[in-house]
Amino acid sequence: MRITEAAQTYSFSRRAVLLGGLQAAVGVVLAGRMTYLAVYENSKYSLLADSNRISMTLTPPRRGWIVDRNNKPLALNRTSFRVDLIPDRVEDKVKIVAQLADILKLTPEEEARVETDLKRAAGFQPVQVVENLDWERYAAVSVRLPELPGVQPSQGYARYYPLGAGSAHLLGYVGAASADDYRKLQDKLLITPGFKLGKDGLEKMEEGALRGKPGAKRLEVTARGRLVKELASRPDEPGKNVKLTVDIGLQEYAARRLGPESGSAVLIDLLTGGILAFVSMPAYDPNSFSDGISRSEWAMLREDERVPLMNKVLQGLYPPGSTFKPATALAALGGGVDPNRVVYCNGGYQLGNRRFGCLGRHGPMTLHTAIARSCNTYFYTVGRDVGPDAVAIAARKLGLGAEYPLPLPSQKYGTVPDPAWMLRRRKTQWAVANTLNMAIGQGDLLVTPLQLAVLAARVASGREIRPQLLADRAHGGGPLDFPPEHLAMVRSGMDEVVNGHGTAGRSKLPFPDIRMGGKTGTAQVRRIAGGARGGRNVPWKYRDHGLFVCFAPVDNPRYAASVVIEHGMSGSGAAAPVARDMMTYLFDPELAMKRLTELEAGWGGDYRARMDARGEAFRAAQAAPPPPPPEDAARAAEATASEASNATARSADTSASRSGEAPE
Repeated sequence: MRITEAAQTYSFSRRAVLLGGLQAAVGVVLAGRMTYLAVYENSKYSLLADSNRISMTLTPPRRGWIVDRNNKPLALNRTSFRVDLIPDRVEDKVKIVAQLADILKLTPEEEARVETDLKRAAGFQPVQVVENLDWERYAAVSVRLPELPGVQPSQGYARYYPLGAGSAHLLGYVGAASADDYRKLQDKLLITPGFKLGKDGLEKMEEGALRGKPGAKRLEVTARGRLVKELASRPDEPGKNVKLTVDIGLQEYAARRLGPESGSAVLIDLLTGGILAFVSMPAYDPNSFSDGISRSEWAMLREDERVPLMNKVLQGLYPPGSTFKPATALAALGGGVDPNRVVYCNGGYQLGNRRFGCLGRHGPMTLHTAIARSCNTYFYTVGRDVGPDAVAIAARKLGLGAEYPLPLPSQKYGTVPDPAWMLRRRKTQWAVANTLNMAIGQGDLLVTPLQLAVLAARVASGREIRPQLLADRAHGGGPLDFPPEHLAMVRSGMDEVVNGHGTAGRSKLPFPDIRMGGKTGTAQVRRIAGGARGGRNVPWKYRDHGLFVCFAPVDNPRYAASVVIEHGMSGSGAAAPVARDMMTYLFDPELAMKRLTELEAGWGGDYRARMDARGEAFRAAQAAPPPPPPEDAARAAEATASEASNATARSADTSASRSGEAPE
């Protein structure tokens, strides 16, 4: 078929029209899409573009300070340079850690800790390399950032505790959030480098008040994340300050005065119920936990038989021994026992074929002399006369067996037994022997040092003192449910303990016009073969505890205290001198400090110096590097403390029913 020129021209024109139409349609679609993206999706893609160019970061809020009753800081913030690692951004972890170790002069133990933390960390959870850096090392890292992917230096604030171990169990400490914390809360602040939250003590319980609101920064960065400039920022809002009833001077003095002993001391202001001193020693340094505790320090704390991780004020459970006798005395008076009734002490009390011993042969005893001389025979007798229920009721009125609304975790109730408790707990009937043991503070009785301080405070003041730590909640309490004349008789006997012919005559206050009343106690830890007591002839952990409760001045009580020295062997020898010096500090700090300086010269310095020396000795004795501390050190420390607390309760269960035979 012959194709004409006209046909060819027509065919070409048709194809051109179709192709041109197709091109026009594609152009319209492209123009429409470009218009849609440029106009309708402008904000979306502008935001995506900015996200590549602009980095949004949170700024950790400054925590509120914790201050004492005179607004002196117990926990504060200090400007700090720090270096963190962001695991997801680290390309070669081994190489980066080695480079940082060289730049920052990390010890092998510090390097090992960082490697362990990197293995445990998840995603963007920051890993602290070092905190509280000097400017030179901080700058050395900052200038090498292009060579250190995943390394994030920052300037912020670090928590600082001026008293160190002296306030550890009161304040607790702060630490980085764990992976579990983030999974539970899903709060990006928790994975912000430099942010720390309360892990124990007041820091944990008052987290809501102490934590402020985070700030934010908009930063322009390069594709490799290097800072170009800061575009905008929103300042953080600091947390609120928390004011305590504690006196920082007395707190430090009490911590130092306990010396190398394992024990606790609590002192209460009777006008307000405010706790002026709350000390458990030995303790850990909260600054170490906040900065990242080393392997060797964690191992040393974990292995110490004196359990520095346990808050002995709230978690230590002890038989009160003879410090319980004021409760028995009040029960006897309430039960109609004549305070002038004479009970003859021939060295013990016979119950069937079993003899319950006394401290000695005291001869004729009245209520007053029995308290002063701590005569077990008298209290066996009157305790049996009034019965266990009356004694238990009096003990509970004096604050034993109770929990108090303090902003601190893991408070123990203790045990005030009675026949109903015995049937419920032991599935057995109460025996007369149980009454005799209870009357002198032994048997199943268990108390905390805080409860002993409350007992002393209530006897001294005649009011239902409820201890407080927060200054805005302190109050004096209402009248105690005991006749004032009965309380006066007990106080008179406690005055005689220290200032007359009592068991703590060597602990008189060094003032002619100020007297301290008190009651010594020695609590048996466990039965020793052959009926021996837990003195120096047995291992430390089997020795008797020494306890002392007191108040001053006798004629117008203002302060009350308890001191417990674990395995101190006697209340008069170990605990009473500590209480005397604490009371002395309140009336004459200079005189008390002079005495303390003399004592510390023989102890090897204050608690800071002794802890440093012990740490060096521990590290030197290690044949191999200790294992790393657990990922959640706070939880592990809590478990250690709970185990130790339960152990003290179990040892009390195995203690002999024969009690009170050692000098007090």
